Amino acid sequence: MRTVPPKPPGPSTRATTLLRDSRALAGLAVPLVLTQLAQVALTTTDTVMMGLLSTRDLAAGGLALVIFNQLRTMGVGLVTSVGNRIAAAAARAESAGGDTAGGRDAVRGIVRASMAVATLAGLAGAALMLLTGQALTWLGQEAAVADRVQTTLLALAPGLLPCLWFQAVRQFTVGMRRPQALLRITLASVAVNAGLDWALIRGTWGLPALGLPGIGVATSVVYLLSFLALYASAKRDPVLAPLLRLNAAKADRATVRELVRLGVPIAATYGSEAGFFSVTALMAGSFGTAALAAHTAVNQLVYIVFQVAVGLSHAASINVSRELALGRADAARRIKNTALACAAAVMAAVALLYLTLPRLVLWPFLDPGAAGDAEAVSIATRLLFVIAVLQFFDCAQNIGVGLLRGLDDTKSGFRITLIGYWLIGLPAAWLLGYAAGLDTLGIWLGLLAGLASTAILLLRRYGASLRTHSRAAAVAA
Repeated sequence: MRTVPPKPPGPSTRATTLLRDSRALAGLAVPLVLTQLAQVALTTTDTVMMGLLSTRDLAAGGLALVIFNQLRTMGVGLVTSVGNRIAAAAARAESAGGDTAGGRDAVRGIVRASMAVATLAGLAGAALMLLTGQALTWLGQEAAVADRVQTTLLALAPGLLPCLWFQAVRQFTVGMRRPQALLRITLASVAVNAGLDWALIRGTWGLPALGLPGIGVATSVVYLLSFLALYASAKRDPVLAPLLRLNAAKADRATVRELVRLGVPIAATYGSEAGFFSVTALMAGSFGTAALAAHTAVNQLVYIVFQVAVGLSHAASINVSRELALGRADAARRIKNTALACAAAVMAAVALLYLTLPRLVLWPFLDPGAAGDAEAVSIATRLLFVIAVLQFFDCAQNIGVGLLRGLDDTKSGFRITLIGYWLIGLPAAWLLGYAAGLDTLGIWLGLLAGLASTAILLLRRYGASLRTHSRAAAVAA
């Protein structure tokens, strides 16, 4: 009897599948996206407060945040694979017939190892932050701006350690698919941060008037409070509490080495991207204070929208790890299209806002009526046309990194970002910014070229890696 091959899915079937997959992805992605947006409100609040002081304080504080975020992002990368490891361990325990003692022990070991990695990364990152501040004048920054950056970094450095502890516990809750407390805690931290910023800048409520460094002190305090709140919340969760073990001294060395093996390429990937943006910030600073202030404002907008991609990337990554642990390669393949479609819809809406209401978008950071801000507003308005396109590729490349992480392929992302950012994007930024005389606009066009190249290469790599994984699984079966 002849077998009739199945018909390929029609448009309606594909649309139904995409809608179903989008709802499934949104179940994990939406809390993460909202948490990311709330978390970036911390730095957005800081940036707005800096702008209230002066254009020079905005330039200096923005550069300090760029350096802080560079090291914070790399530290976060070291513990990002924790969520994937925990998701896979939980899925294997589920497929074996329930929550076994072995599965619980595996999760506890991963959590302890993640705290050990976070502690080492936090201490090393704080030291590097202070050393970087001392080298700013050698990198072409104005002396007055460099002095302000150094004092702000001194206040920010102590916050890196609790920030990374928070991220380790966060990855644990995400891997267990119970991230709901993250949003409540992060929203509360935004309010606390805004109040402390204002109090420490102005010297209200009996606190000293610290000016710009007060913003760094407030941020460090908020990171500590956020970690303590997340830990307390997890200890009250009946599912998470039995698995939460933070004693880094008892961490299994083999597990620590495994997390470091996976985490170093992720940290290098994140660092490669953050470093790319850090170098372009230094390039923008070479064109003057107004150019650096415009770059800081626009970069903060990109950073805000980027959180949508971060949430989608984490959710897609966790789901890929889970689906592959359950042997469902077809579902893992569909996750890419679902995540990219969701990201494109959001980016299109944001681009429309940039193009139709540029002054409103820039108003929280720069005042068009202020004499000192007029030039910065003019530069930033032109840059909005570039980032309207750039953000599509920025989101796509971050989702690509997450998808590869779901395959435990963390090295490819790093290699690809080296090519896209440093071999394509940075030379393009230099040529367009300096050689072609486009200044800050040329730098952002170079950023666009680098992000577009990286996104294309990452997504192609995911498709090839998934096919290889599927063939290997078929042979093993």
